[in-house]
Amino acid sequence: MTSIYDFTVKKTNGEAKAIRDFEGKPMLIVNTASKCGLTGQFKGLQELYDKYQNEGLEILGFPCSQFNNQEFDDIAETTEFCQLNYGVSFPMFAKIDVNGENEEPLFTFLKDQKSGLLSKDIKWNFTKFLVDQNGEVVKRYAPTTEPDKIEKDIAKLIQS
Repeated sequence: MTSIYDFTVKKTNGEAKAIRDFEGKPMLIVNTASKCGLTGQFKGLQELYDKYQNEGLEILGFPCSQFNNQEFDDIAETTEFCQLNYGVSFPMFAKIDVNGENEEPLFTFLKDQKSGLLSKDIKWNFTKFLVDQNGEVVKRYAPTTEPDKIEKDIAKLIQS
């Protein structure tokens, strides 16, 4: 696979969703967790989505339980938690692995495009990848990078 648009992921109901459906739009792709010290970032992610979705921004959330088992077992609990506590309306997908033998191929691609500080592996929940309208992975953000610190990069992409 040579393009992010070649990937298909699973929605929370198990149906396939082509990343190609987001072609031409900037995307922020995030591995999330509902029971993590960084879970409050859902609020900031939703604020970015509210502010920029009419200008094309898509935020794609991928629940992951690889880091201290900080995600609900049932995806319905995850989506309900995100909606009730943070008003999440951006697309959330099926729970995935972001590292290892069973990692989601989309995340393999993202990590190959932008590795972390010391390795390609994702170290924690809320690692974020910014993808431009052409499908290029332009930046990777650490889990502790708050969503409001990404806003200037998103605004720059939308204006280009």
